[in-house]
Amino acid sequence: MPMVDYAVSDFTAAPWTRPVYRRGNGPAVIVIHEIPGLHPQVFAFADRLVAAGMTVFLPSLFGTPGKPASKAYALRSIAGAICVRREFNIWRGGRSSPIVDWLRALARYAHAECGGPGVGAIGMCFTGGFALAMMTEPAVIAPVLSQPSMPAIGGSKGVIDASADEIACARRRFATEDLTLLGLRYKSDRNVPDARFDRYAREFGDRFERIDLDDADARPGTGLSPHSVLTIHLPESGPGKEAETRTIAFFGHRLGLTPTGA
Repeated sequence: MPMVDYAVSDFTAAPWTRPVYRRGNGPAVIVIHEIPGLHPQVFAFADRLVAAGMTVFLPSLFGTPGKPASKAYALRSIAGAICVRREFNIWRGGRSSPIVDWLRALARYAHAECGGPGVGAIGMCFTGGFALAMMTEPAVIAPVLSQPSMPAIGGSKGVIDASADEIACARRRFATEDLTLLGLRYKSDRNVPDARFDRYAREFGDRFERIDLDDADARPGTGLSPHSVLTIHLPESGPGKEAETRTIAFFGHRLGLTPTGA
């Protein structure tokens, strides 16, 4: 099982309690899984963060931890998330998901537990934009957006799942604390259209580092269109693998583990 080396415990921040898987030593990174859930490739990515000297916290927000990803499983997870509307903002832009409040509390806890200059956070797909909204929590200093796909409507117009106040807070922190935002996607991904990444660039200027990959950079043979940059479509070499290397270096630099790589 991919999570055999992970400790798991419930974390509560009203009104939600969720299991959180933890492994490693060093400064904390919160890895927020994609659809369909905490599947083996998410754990594999977290393992590589652990190998780089970090402590990973993997909250389980939906799905069955450790269950392999599949099209049928993804569809069931999407349907389940749609039903839990009070936790997730799926359709409307200009606001974050309520569950982000719980994630901010988890970031405070992780920072208190692990120390260091702050906490890294990465969202993927359905949760891809969460790390940006989490920046209203001062502990979060290294946000990464991997294929941010919400809200489901308005991506072609540059709609994102963050409020004006959250965007303004991030912009202030980027300037005053000399922070940056990393974003990753496949250019052909209809869930992350050009306009959405262009919006991040417009809001944050050179504080937004974007990685736009071609279809040829994805791992072949998955049966799925290129989407999951750091998990399902992560190849063994080439620009796709370099995107993961850059992500790990980004966390390492911001969290004080390496002297370069900002």
